Amino acid sequence: MQDLFSVEGKVALVTGGTRGIGLMIARGFAEAGARVYVASRKQDACDATAAELSKRGTCIGIAADLGSEAGCRALAAKVGEVEPRLHVLVNNAGANWGAPLEEHPDAALDKLWNLNVKGPFHLTRALLPRLEAAVRPGDPARVINVGSIDGLHVPSLETWGYAPTKAALHHLTRMLAKHLAGRGITVNAIAPGPFESKMMAETLRRFGDSIRSGCPLGRIGEPEDMAGVAIYLASRAGAYVTGAVIPVDGGISTTL
Repeated sequence: MQDLFSVEGKVALVTGGTRGIGLMIARGFAEAGARVYVASRKQDACDATAAELSKRGTCIGIAADLGSEAGCRALAAKVGEVEPRLHVLVNNAGANWGAPLEEHPDAALDKLWNLNVKGPFHLTRALLPRLEAAVRPGDPARVINVGSIDGLHVPSLETWGYAPTKAALHHLTRMLAKHLAGRGITVNAIAPGPFESKMMAETLRRFGDSIRSGCPLGRIGEPEDMAGVAIYLASRAGAYVTGAVIPVDGGISTTL
């Protein structure tokens, strides 16, 4: 039981890992003894994050644009050059867009579908050989998709592209879980509620007090909340869990 939640020695790739929820997960893995790769569009952000997290563990940064299949394949190739096995893939890179229905641009919808849904699909597919190479008896490889509670319920804000893409990512998670189980790979999703991040900054500035008061647990998420559920899913403790969408939201989506 002592090693039930251990991820020590595992290799993990966290996309969108230089800020927000991705950084929370990457930091948790690094501090728990995993070798962590973080991917983001800007190399300087990757380098800064790698330098910070390497003070606590092992972290390497790789610049990548995951809004296209070519970008996903390029990242998979870079990881494959140095890592024969990938134990954990965290598909966290994503974007949001809010605008009134009459004004929401079609280009924004394309951007969100490309990054929030097609990105995880293309990257998971491109990394399948590395994930399969990491499979051991009783210890599957793991794919963790970061969705949102906005994909579980109808949000009050007019995020016409974001919420539907997160709902689609949740269902993509279930489909991948079904089809990859026989290959020794589990696929689950985390559906975060309100956390401190660049994406949530303006919403929390404007509505933070009402969000906190409306949350059954009376607060927004802390980095440890996000790192904890990711480590659970990546460790032996989560080896028999696949196809799940886990809300991490203080009860907002399931009790209100």
